[in-house]
Amino acid sequence: MRAFGMYNYLHLDSWSQDNVYYVDQSGRVMNLSVTLDTSLQKPREVFRLPADLTACDNRLCASIYFPSSTWVTLSDGTGRLYLIKTGKRGDSASEKWEIVFNEELGSPFIVAHSVSFVKSGTHSVAVLLLRVEKDELDTKGSGFHVTLEWVTIAEMSKEGDHQYEICRKRVLQGKSVPHYAAIEPSGDGLMILTYKPFKSIQQEEEKLVENDDAKTANEKKDPLYYWQQTEDDVTITIHIPQDITKDDIKVHFSPENICVTLKDQPPLMEGKLHSSVDHESCTWIIKENKSLEISLIKKNEGLRWPELIIGDTNGELIMDTEMSECLMHLTSEEMNPNPEKENPPCNAQELEECDAFLEDSATLCRFDGDTLQVTHVINLGSNQYLFSAVVDPREMPCFCLRHDVDALLWQPHPDQPENMWEHIATFNALGYVQASKQDKKFMACAPDYSYSALCECLRRVFIYRQPAPLSTVLYNRKEGRQVGQVAKQLVATLEANDPILGFQATNERLFVLTAKTLFLIKVNTGN
Repeated sequence: MRAFGMYNYLHLDSWSQDNVYYVDQSGRVMNLSVTLDTSLQKPREVFRLPADLTACDNRLCASIYFPSSTWVTLSDGTGRLYLIKTGKRGDSASEKWEIVFNEELGSPFIVAHSVSFVKSGTHSVAVLLLRVEKDELDTKGSGFHVTLEWVTIAEMSKEGDHQYEICRKRVLQGKSVPHYAAIEPSGDGLMILTYKPFKSIQQEEEKLVENDDAKTANEKKDPLYYWQQTEDDVTITIHIPQDITKDDIKVHFSPENICVTLKDQPPLMEGKLHSSVDHESCTWIIKENKSLEISLIKKNEGLRWPELIIGDTNGELIMDTEMSECLMHLTSEEMNPNPEKENPPCNAQELEECDAFLEDSATLCRFDGDTLQVTHVINLGSNQYLFSAVVDPREMPCFCLRHDVDALLWQPHPDQPENMWEHIATFNALGYVQASKQDKKFMACAPDYSYSALCECLRRVFIYRQPAPLSTVLYNRKEGRQVGQVAKQLVATLEANDPILGFQATNERLFVLTAKTLFLIKVNTGN
């Protein structure tokens, strides 16, 4: 349901924001263009899928992504991917959609993201395909897994003829639908924001081959240890047998290694740590519940460890709520025009039932494109994912997270390792307001952050403007102070009873698609 039931059928061309597209039931890609401020041209067919879509029983919705101003990636929902050269879109004289590559790629998928880039003089398009597939090995869980297939299509020259072919495929697998998944503009990495982790299938297969005998003997083995981390330290917990005493335990620390042994047995855990520690400050104690607790002090404070011991799979990371520490200084106190400094931004006891959400902790990971190893991990704790938005089509999509009552917009910068996720905007109180909208379906914001918006499944659209100066004097009677700025909320009710199927925001207007009608809502006046 999360992957396909809430799919946004309306596609905004971020390279030409007066243009939106949808695929109709006949497989026609239809374009609607804004001409005179709020007037729409008639729907214009720009492309028709050649395959007969009705022949496929388990067909998904067709999906589109615009990796550049002249290229389109398109899935017909049956498992076939199209790479299309369009010419300059938005210009009917030069716009012509031509297929340069199409191939059957297995079970049905949707296009989650795509980028266009040139390396060493060769043009490539990288596409991220999302599937939900049956998992025959999963007998205790849902019986399904989520697959992200990262396909790179490059221009090849054969006997003077230029054509596009798949040059690389990479597959990641997980147990939950990612909230956010995007390829870096250079094609060198991938970022995924998800509730449950994703792993490279290739790495998993290599591990299976290497550890085949061990895994047969120890199938479904419980973790030997659990670990968690803060910005400053790492805490390891190991359950030990009842008859083990303090004298039976040997823990050896060095700046880059750790070794733990019980009695004269082989080491319980041993190896090179992910990063250096202050070994003279590391300690261990036996807790009352007969567990051994080891504290490691990080030398590089603030560095997140994706693993404890390099290559060791015997432990399990326990997530905590550290992202809230990182975000604390970015809440509405700083951005509000008249903050009440003495009051905390949020009191947990004041939150209502609607504020509770199921997936308590999501993780943001960056995967290296060559090795598919995780290079960066951030635990988002209770900072709920709300929506994603394209602010600049040349950059990665932004993602919006709830923090206390607010919503913070983050822009990934993969080329800036020291500032990889930049806070670029705050929508005051949006985190709290959206939680009360039980029927919400889509959320969006203007690329210039001037407003945020959400729509319900039927009829109603809510628009929340950023605070703006008042032209008249207004006093807060309760506190006896003058109010300098006010943030306005607007509600639009559509004259339609059909479900809302698509929702897109530009700086000036909102596009809302139902099964029969496209509505245009003017929000801001153009310059």
